[in-house]
Amino acid sequence: MSEHIAAEVRPSEAQRRYLERGLTEPGGKLPLFDREGREVPKKTIESCMAHGWATPWTANPVRPDWLVCRLTTAGYRALGAERPNGLIG
Repeated sequence: MSEHIAAEVRPSEAQRRYLERGLTEPGGKLPLFDREGREVPKKTIESCMAHGWATPWTANPVRPDWLVCRLTTAGYRALGAERPNGLIG
């Protein structure tokens, strides 16, 4: 997806709820669970990755099937936020 096209796409409400959680976490870490304690749907995570808003960060040795991700620069932009200095991506 080109950067121009990606700039026109806005996160859905579910994607936004997921991505916004990274704004207050160190390094933009995104949650595995929502605020009610339910696992974030893999479809939501994968769609955010496909748009370039999230990227895999680290493997979870306890649950390798879980996608541990962080916000990308494009993810911060999609939320109308600035990427903190010192973050890569």
